[in-house]
Amino acid sequence: MSIVSRLSGGRFLVIGRAGLDLYPEPPGTAIEDAASYSTALGGSAGNIAAALTRQNCQAALVTCMSDDPVGRFTLNQLDAYGIDRTHVRSVGGEARNTLALSETRLDGHQTVIYRNAAADFEMSAEDVTAIDYSAYSALITAGTVFASEPSRSACFEALERAKDANLPIIFDVDYRPYSWASAEEAADVYARAGAASDLIVGNDVEFGFMAGDYGAGLDKARQLVADGASIAVYKMGEKGAITITPDAEFRTGVFPVEALKPVGAGDAFMGAFVSTLAAGRSLENAVTRGAASAAIVVGRVGCAPAMPTTEELDAFIAEHPGPTAV
Repeated sequence: MSIVSRLSGGRFLVIGRAGLDLYPEPPGTAIEDAASYSTALGGSAGNIAAALTRQNCQAALVTCMSDDPVGRFTLNQLDAYGIDRTHVRSVGGEARNTLALSETRLDGHQTVIYRNAAADFEMSAEDVTAIDYSAYSALITAGTVFASEPSRSACFEALERAKDANLPIIFDVDYRPYSWASAEEAADVYARAGAASDLIVGNDVEFGFMAGDYGAGLDKARQLVADGASIAVYKMGEKGAITITPDAEFRTGVFPVEALKPVGAGDAFMGAFVSTLAAGRSLENAVTRGAASAAIVVGRVGCAPAMPTTEELDAFIAEHPGPTAV
């Protein structure tokens, strides 16, 4: 059975962080000049899960939350998006949910992320061994979950259990240098995660990091497929993407838009890309819809609240010129 056909159940297990995002108001305001902020669900895994539920899929989050008002805000947000939090555990002590302050502007854009004593890094083996993996269509994880223990070992345990249950493993590279003790440690862990994955999505910089040479990222994506992955999507920003399978590779363009901010596009791409495959559409259509979703999100305030519904995505593609020729 192919990886695409195994996604057809549309029920995804998403492992990683979710937290609180704060956006200076009105849009265009710098953090240091803000008199007020809007709040939203944030964190790469939280955003991907929100993107999936907006696209008529089911998403269950696996993580830990701080047992405090910020953690409870995040739990309430998961409920608002229809994200299953059966596998979310609250932790006390000094653990804190991730907090991100992010500006809605392009020129001089600033995002400040607080990851001190991050609650999501408290995820343990016990959190992932209690899951019935056979109830899901695939496991999705982003690279930040591997940056610290015990979360790292717990996620590798989850990958093993997903493999045993014949679940495809989808890996969003999502390399954030500030989360890691060293680049060398990150490179070793990413190599293990990439080798365990069936579908890998990253940008040219992230694949270059995995290769140990920023000029060799595309070769690394191709090598991951040659070594056993079913699909690698090598994103190149405004230059589009190259999608690689064992049988072929193809290029796709992007949808030009008037962007408000540079963040949220990767999570939006992943949500629309995976949900399109789950709906039984072609791989090329999935990449195109991922690119369209990314274009929508960079033109809206916020990340999770900016994720389009299926109807909004259909309308955007029908009305908007693109994707650009490559």
